Amino acid sequence: MKSLKLYGKQDLRYEEAENPVLEKANDVIVKVKAVGICGSDLSRYKKLGPYVEGMVWGHEFSGEVVEIGEEVHHVKVGDRVAGAPCFTCEDLDVEECYYCKKAEYARCENLTVIGARHGGAYAEYIRLPEKNCVPIPDSVDYESAAMIEPSAVVVHGYYHTNITAGDEVVVVGCGNMGLLSIKFAKIFGATKIIAIDIADEALEMAKDFGATHTINSLKEDPLEKIASFTENLMADIVVEAAGSPITSAQVFAYAKKGGGVVFLGIPYADVMVERFYFEKIVRSELKVWGSWSCVSAPFPGKEWTTIMALLENKQLEVKSMITHRLELSDGPAIFDTITHKKPEDNFGKVMFFPEAD
Repeated sequence: MKSLKLYGKQDLRYEEAENPVLEKANDVIVKVKAVGICGSDLSRYKKLGPYVEGMVWGHEFSGEVVEIGEEVHHVKVGDRVAGAPCFTCEDLDVEECYYCKKAEYARCENLTVIGARHGGAYAEYIRLPEKNCVPIPDSVDYESAAMIEPSAVVVHGYYHTNITAGDEVVVVGCGNMGLLSIKFAKIFGATKIIAIDIADEALEMAKDFGATHTINSLKEDPLEKIASFTENLMADIVVEAAGSPITSAQVFAYAKKGGGVVFLGIPYADVMVERFYFEKIVRSELKVWGSWSCVSAPFPGKEWTTIMALLENKQLEVKSMITHRLELSDGPAIFDTITHKKPEDNFGKVMFFPEAD
């Protein structure tokens, strides 16, 4: 089958790979219909390289079930599914860790994601356990279903917080995770959603997705602007979605006293926090939430069922985030282009369609 394999930093190749086969009685083979580029894929491509050289990559996907194991009972051939990409102790044939025993799957000591040490979804087919296959209704298209996973990451983060209808929310970073954070802040009932980025094009998209106010932090002081938008109280909830060492060190000042900051972004560098910002945690009695992955109990969790229901009921729309629809063979070129993009280049969600190759 055709696939994208990561061999090293900025070394992505479009190559043949062996078709996955059923290995366990609860395995399912899925024909990949749509698979998106995740921000973590870009970080690994640019900075980190693969866990396993030559691994088939990718984890945000949807597809059609084409083969099932003999102990698969809730999924059948022909079903349309979204793929929950996380493998925990149960899937890895190791003794359950402390967190798996508590059904805190996002905290599993052995948590891994498809495309890291197991074949991923930048391919024509993928193998998953039955429990990782989430059926999608006929009214939800494959593109939207492929975006349930990044949506689940955002919702998992919000579920850590105490967000309440009427809250005022700041979202830092208007990439895909930031835009989804804006969408879900609106769904959760936020009355003001303040988006911060350094690119005007990204801020325009933020407005389209529900931001009520925008701040270009290269041109304006975020502290002054947030204060002006919130009667000097600052925000109830701040979402760090940029994954920048700079913004990760500053977001504490954007929250009101008694408010909170949830970290979705991953800064692949040391975060040096100045005293002014750090003291906000203590003096403002802030809550700080780290959020990791997209799963909870019962696996894969209410994040997935919530988002599926929102898509089915037309309360959530995500396809407008897609700016590029490509074949797998375009993979090496588009990763290189995004890595070396110009300031005026605007990339939303990039979606591959393996069937088109």
